Amino acid sequence: SLQAGLAVLLKAERLFHSSYHSQAVHIRPVCRATHRFAQLPCGGFTVATYLSLVQDASCLAVSWELRQTLTVVFDTFSSGQGKKDWSLFKMFSRTLTDACPLASQSKVYVDISPKNKEKELLEVTPPPASVHEAIVQGDKRTYAVYDLLSPSLFNTSRSLNVQLKWKRPQDSSELPTPVLHAQRYVSGYGLQTGEISTLIYNTHPYRAFPVILLETVPWYLRLYVHTLTIITKGKENKPS
Repeated sequence: SLQAGLAVLLKAERLFHSSYHSQAVHIRPVCRATHRFAQLPCGGFTVATYLSLVQDASCLAVSWELRQTLTVVFDTFSSGQGKKDWSLFKMFSRTLTDACPLASQSKVYVDISPKNKEKELLEVTPPPASVHEAIVQGDKRTYAVYDLLSPSLFNTSRSLNVQLKWKRPQDSSELPTPVLHAQRYVSGYGLQTGEISTLIYNTHPYRAFPVILLETVPWYLRLYVHTLTIITKGKENKPS
């Protein structure tokens, strides 16, 4: 249902007018965990004590995991005339009103990792009830967490509109470039000289990252796999 939970934000008019969107369905087999019990003597009686969940090494019992993902990129920096402020309502034209009644977890994570002294300049409203820290691509990231299943979240307001505001006007300088980023451009023309080039940059001083590149091209565009060329540090790598 699109009337509750995070699905409320899935407004087609806004999603299809974004800079990028991608939908995916992932299905994979997962080995089931089995319960392990131990019988312990206790005053002349035998007590069955639950110990833990143990992964089935032989993987005789298999379950299927279904994961649906939706990725949307909004260029609010350009559309907002160089302003970094954003909110759920500005991006989706909707706010969150409640959690999905069938969900066991329903959370919104907002990246509030500071860059230099930016932590003192930005303000996230409403204030998050908790903060989560994680290591992403070798960098420490900080996330504001909003739990839609928490009863206190909707006590003061009927809806949740997460907003990020800057306490003072910001200049129109470009946003900081991520450690791992990519660029793509088209050169040439026609089937003979036309090319699609994708450049992947890793600016981390010492760490390497595994990369999976997924190219999405229109159905009418003909690609020749034998023309694929991979160049790393100025040297050509022959694809296997």
